[in-house]
Amino acid sequence: MQRWLSVSAVREAVTVWAVCFGATVIAYQAWAPAAKVIATVGFLYLPLSACRARGEDWPDFGLSTRTLGSDFRQFLAVSAVVFPLFIAGYVAFTVLWPMIPQGLAKALTPYTGAVDPHFEFRLPARFTEWAIDDLFVVALPEEFFYRGYLQTRLRDAWPRGRLFFGARLGAAFWLTAILFALGHLAIFQVWRLGVFFPALLFGWMRERSNSVVGPALFHAAANLLIKVLDASFFGRV
Repeated sequence: MQRWLSVSAVREAVTVWAVCFGATVIAYQAWAPAAKVIATVGFLYLPLSACRARGEDWPDFGLSTRTLGSDFRQFLAVSAVVFPLFIAGYVAFTVLWPMIPQGLAKALTPYTGAVDPHFEFRLPARFTEWAIDDLFVVALPEEFFYRGYLQTRLRDAWPRGRLFFGARLGAAFWLTAILFALGHLAIFQVWRLGVFFPALLFGWMRERSNSVVGPALFHAAANLLIKVLDASFFGRV
């Protein structure tokens, strides 16, 4: 029975992911502006169609307002540690970037062209609009789908794991990060696979708190930080 339940949970999770991914790819090829809408709707509602038959709902997958205080504290703590390190790494990258051959730069980064990066603080155009979009259209749906639904269902199949700073990480954690990275190839650019690495942090936050709200806040803030750095160093507004 346990083996059947494990196979069923994995099959359900991977099938739902494949449907979302396939629909996003088709939408992007047919009419690119529709792809984000299709992905957002799919991320929020396709898992529920599978879960409500089992009597499960949003809170069962980490989306609830009951733990907002602790979720916000987790977001602040992780941001205080990670963002200074990320900014330092980004600055180091801007120093090395002009030395990278353009063909390699095009494959590995979104930055191309003969741009000499230098710092001049700028906010990207429509910053407030981006902040709303990054939280409610990108980060929250993605975190509910990947860390909330997928990671939880895969953990139903593979509950074992090793403790790492208060979170039990196992096969479900790793496969979710892989699927998250592959999902970003709906727009095929090799550098998008780099999201595998922040996915590990999002997944750890989910396991540590049993909530997707903290990871969603951090995810949105990270996206905004990258936009501010891109605007300030590369003039990408």
